[in-house]
Amino acid sequence: MINKLGFGFLRLPKKGEELDWQNIDAMADAFLQGGRNFFDTCYTYLNGMSEIAIRKCVVERHPRSSFLLCDKLPGYLFKSYADCQKYFDEELSRCCVEWFDILMLHWLNDDNYAIAEKYDEFRFLREKKAEGKAKRIGFSYHGDAALLDQILTKHPEVDVVLIQLNYLDWESEGIQSRKCYETCLRHGKSVMVMEPLKGGTLASIPEEAEAKLRTLHPDWTPSDWALRFAQSLPGVEIVLSGMGTVEQVQSNIQPFEPLTAKETALLAEVAEIIRGKTAIGCTGCGYCAPHCPKQIPIPQYIKLYNEITRYPGDDWKILPTYHQMGLSASKASDCVACRACEKHCPQKLTIGDHMKTIANVFETSEE
Repeated sequence: MINKLGFGFLRLPKKGEELDWQNIDAMADAFLQGGRNFFDTCYTYLNGMSEIAIRKCVVERHPRSSFLLCDKLPGYLFKSYADCQKYFDEELSRCCVEWFDILMLHWLNDDNYAIAEKYDEFRFLREKKAEGKAKRIGFSYHGDAALLDQILTKHPEVDVVLIQLNYLDWESEGIQSRKCYETCLRHGKSVMVMEPLKGGTLASIPEEAEAKLRTLHPDWTPSDWALRFAQSLPGVEIVLSGMGTVEQVQSNIQPFEPLTAKETALLAEVAEIIRGKTAIGCTGCGYCAPHCPKQIPIPQYIKLYNEITRYPGDDWKILPTYHQMGLSASKASDCVACRACEKHCPQKLTIGDHMKTIANVFETSEE
């Protein structure tokens, strides 16, 4: 029996515009009481509020010895080596801790890795580990397997790598989940997993796909399948999940047997169905939105578009939602195709093109 769940503090529940502090407290308590203890945050998550939430809901309410904490440095924001210490000190202060169990560089890809090398950010990780301020070191990764191999060859000091991995992206040429996973193992690195549910996509799958899964296990939810796929892989240490209720926490921390070959093969069939029903593979991470000069709510519009393409008969409910959002925010048609958002999309989506398509679908109906 296994359970490798980690609690990711990227997608936290809210009450209106504020974080739902009482609910987050209860979820953290349930997570720890259920025998799990790994929490993950980052300097940029929720505009800094993720680290504040770690402090308020975990650090201030539980002994430091009772939990493990991973934080990530936004090395792509650095302008000098001195910035490494500056941001690190701020992270320690926000979280109100003296050390991190894992310290990572956040979001390495071609551009961000070049910045990391320019400012010798891996040296900073090594120094923090030597000082005991970071028990282990690593990085989160959004690139192809070839670059990952280069990084790990040059930096064998890394202990752990955080990659996007789920059964839908397993054979994706864009995300390269399997190839990146195998690269980590070849270099002897422990693997942490992000996006096991692909931003919620694998928690709510097409009816045809869910029906196929229920033929084998009627009592398993789509989320159960997705989390078990990632956790069943050898070499995977932690699978991060963002959760919104105590009930989700209690369900996700239950121990289970690793997937069998038959169960894994069924997921491959289900993945084909989902790909055929999902128009745009957005996870809703929101990394794109802050870089839009028109302040278009990109993830929300893509979500509505995916819904209307999957359930065209519900257009009478979905179209008004878009029109209402357009009263207080820029519309998809306001996109100027500057492509600034696309540089920050982990899924490598051609967002500018998608905005044109979304405008054609939703705004034509206004005429």
